[in-house]
Amino acid sequence: MSLTAPIAPDMPRYARFSRRLRAMFLDWTLAMALMFGALMVASNVESDVLARALGAVVVLILLLYEPVMVWCGGATLGHAWTNLRVVADDGGNLSLARALGRFALKSLLGWYSFLTMVATRRNQAVHDLLTHSTVQIRDPAKANPGQFITERSEDDPAMPSRLRRTLVTVVYLAFGVLLYFGVLAALLQGGILSRACVNHGICSGGDRIVDLAAAAAWLVMIAVVIGMGWRGRLFGARKA
Repeated sequence: MSLTAPIAPDMPRYARFSRRLRAMFLDWTLAMALMFGALMVASNVESDVLARALGAVVVLILLLYEPVMVWCGGATLGHAWTNLRVVADDGGNLSLARALGRFALKSLLGWYSFLTMVATRRNQAVHDLLTHSTVQIRDPAKANPGQFITERSEDDPAMPSRLRRTLVTVVYLAFGVLLYFGVLAALLQGGILSRACVNHGICSGGDRIVDLAAAAAWLVMIAVVIGMGWRGRLFGARKA
């Protein structure tokens, strides 16, 4: 559905990655503030027992913050401040078990979990798909079209089959892996990246910048390939 077409008031609006990234940044800022605050308090108390207890409490809060907030209110503070909410497929909030599982999957997979957003009908990351949830706009009246999509349609006879799109995408990703390692080899050969960093994790500041840039480019490439493959834009599985 085109974003310029009329959207029914009750039609779900699924958050774009940029909106979700903003919510995550706000939650990360809160977490950092909590950790630094706790560190300052712990460094000024004279009791090691109290300092360890404070540390344990902070870790518990960080582990339970998102699951409990999503379970109770459908949103973390970051979600709420960016007009988002996490919605179960039945329309309600996630159960505590599913909220815990969703947080665990997101923490385990990291940025890779979000790569599937470009290929799913409802902008779902892996942790959304596996816990049967979506991230939607909370109040449509406060959102602009650039913050969300409506459900994508796959009922297009000109689109190659899912199996064909999947197989072609996997082939492209395999070539992408070879390209990534080829780039690393070239960086090593040119002395731009040190072998000590690659082999032993002993990295200079320059090494870390190069490594981060290569990893970021790799993630972008994966996202682009998956998105183009699923939308029938890769050679070998193009939309007619």
